[in-house]
Amino acid sequence: MATRSSACPGLLRIVRALDGGICRVKLAGGQLTSQQARAIAEAASHCASGVLELTNRSNLQIRGVRSGGENALIAQLLDAGLGPRNLAADDVRNLMLSPAAGLDRAALWDTRPLATQILALLENTPELHALSAKFALQLDGGESLAMLQHPHDLWLSALPGEPQWLAFGLAGSPSDPALAAVPVEHGLTLVLGVLSVFLQLAGPGQNRMRQLLSSLPVAAFVEHLQTRLPFPLRRDQAVAHWRRPEVPCRAPMGLIAQQQTGLQMVAAAARLGRISANQLLALADLAEHYGDASLRLTPWQGLLLPNIPSAAADAVLRALAELGLLTDAREPLGHLIACSGSAGCAKGLTDSKADALHLAERLRASTARPQVHISACPRSCAAAHTAPFTLLASNNDHYQLYQRTPGVAGFGQLLVAAMTIDEAGDWFAAHCATGNSDA
Repeated sequence: MATRSSACPGLLRIVRALDGGICRVKLAGGQLTSQQARAIAEAASHCASGVLELTNRSNLQIRGVRSGGENALIAQLLDAGLGPRNLAADDVRNLMLSPAAGLDRAALWDTRPLATQILALLENTPELHALSAKFALQLDGGESLAMLQHPHDLWLSALPGEPQWLAFGLAGSPSDPALAAVPVEHGLTLVLGVLSVFLQLAGPGQNRMRQLLSSLPVAAFVEHLQTRLPFPLRRDQAVAHWRRPEVPCRAPMGLIAQQQTGLQMVAAAARLGRISANQLLALADLAEHYGDASLRLTPWQGLLLPNIPSAAADAVLRALAELGLLTDAREPLGHLIACSGSAGCAKGLTDSKADALHLAERLRASTARPQVHISACPRSCAAAHTAPFTLLASNNDHYQLYQRTPGVAGFGQLLVAAMTIDEAGDWFAAHCATGNSDA
């Protein structure tokens, strides 16, 4: 399997970086069995560097794939059931769920059966294989553990009440106003309709929904969609005025009670989104010994072990901490995002991961726990959303500091044009300390 230097990684398409090849494993609903986790760990150890990245869409990347080891790596992953049934469909399996789907106490209903149908549709419909590898869908069941800030080309969200309805929107997230709603039993037909209309109307260079809607009014898209559907879209005031309840956007850490009596989820964050193959093996052991032999990755670049008996939950949490994962929300590193930086990417202007570690060290001396995205170039690979604060590298030593601001595009408002990472630590300590109005 040849590598490519300028493409979106996939399981079958290994992309070259400074630290070796990158192989992206797309996980259905962010879920892994313990056996699949072992297969990934073994493949990463034998064919790559043993470094694994948890992505912001609940997938997993193997870094440092060795030249000549690509085919063996891919074969091991496919044998473990980690690829698509239809190899031509690997790119389009971009459906994000809550990592607590089917378990969350706040969920209106279990999204997993519909998610399975949507993934099968994407895999088994050849016309949909023309979608961009970045074209993404979100299915939200109203969970309290949900990422509502990542924009998706198509999002669907459960409406409260009976019978069950799905609200949907385009080029945004469930926190946006809905365009319309359909009965949940028509959800699959809606998805096919939206994707087919997109492929019909999108012109050259319009690979994402937002690009199409920059030249086509949303209302016109919806009218095209309605002509394809054998049922009317619901567009009454109840749908138009509905807003998805907000939830905390910080990485979950600690114990989370499930809707199933006597069971808990145990959540942890990976240090700057990375774990080792040995850590993944240990996680598989914990999942088998205490839980249901499964793991779930989160869009906060962390993971959780589900279905842990309450009596064992504290022991599992301690074990995760002993593995080097982050389990305490007071740890600054749990609130920092950093790309691979100049150590792994030719476009990186600075070693953003090393700088993030240094920033966390500075922040431990204060009460400031800001959510900060440290980006070594403007591409913003590590964050699919605009973080409250962004440090954007301008050269090897300095960053620009931005703050997310309503109505301001990109990273937000520029606060400081040039600062070192030490100066950034001082700034956050002064402006984001507990009780400070600027936090």
